Amino acid sequence: MSAAGPALEQGLADLGLALQAGQRDQCLAYLTLIGKWNQVYNLTAVRQPEQMLTHHLLDCLAALAPLQRHLAQAGLAQGGRLLDVGSGAGLPGIVWAIGCPQLQVCCVDTVAKKAAFITQAALSLGLKNLKGVHARVESLNGPFDVISSRAFASLPDFVAGSAQALEAGGVWLAMKGKHPAQEIAAVQPGVDVFHVEPLQVPGLSAERCIVWMRPRPAQLDGSP
Repeated sequence: MSAAGPALEQGLADLGLALQAGQRDQCLAYLTLIGKWNQVYNLTAVRQPEQMLTHHLLDCLAALAPLQRHLAQAGLAQGGRLLDVGSGAGLPGIVWAIGCPQLQVCCVDTVAKKAAFITQAALSLGLKNLKGVHARVESLNGPFDVISSRAFASLPDFVAGSAQALEAGGVWLAMKGKHPAQEIAAVQPGVDVFHVEPLQVPGLSAERCIVWMRPRPAQLDGSP
């Protein structure tokens, strides 16, 4: 086990997450892979291994249980399709592909080297459910059951750019820092922000939350 192993084990315990030994190994191998690529490409501004563990890996793992809970409630526990927009170094898409092997994860980024990294990570980590795509999200059609983002764009821009790729009955999952009240107020009228879920990241004092959104049902009776 690498030096980050015990810290990962403690973080998982704090989150109440039970990952298989192979999944924990994949998480640690993923951190190593980011470190190697960061020596040549600027995948992430966070470069210290202990900070990558908390600010990246555990930050994304903190949202894993809420994602799994949603998939179960939506009848997608045994499968589903997730699009991670502006995935960068694969955060959170790669982490969730590790934690939800039954979920098909597509990570899209407009930067070619970042999409290439995700493709390489899928090969190196043996993640057959992970795909990296070099494209603008507006060009993708899906449909995807969940569309996620982490520090990608404002909520209105995130929704507008990806709406065409959302499956009927699908949801948007936006990872944010502090409660984004102003962004929520600016969300399109046709979008329902149905839950803002606070997250607690082990080893990180900063505020984190998930903003859950879905299209409002179309009005069929002519009422506004």
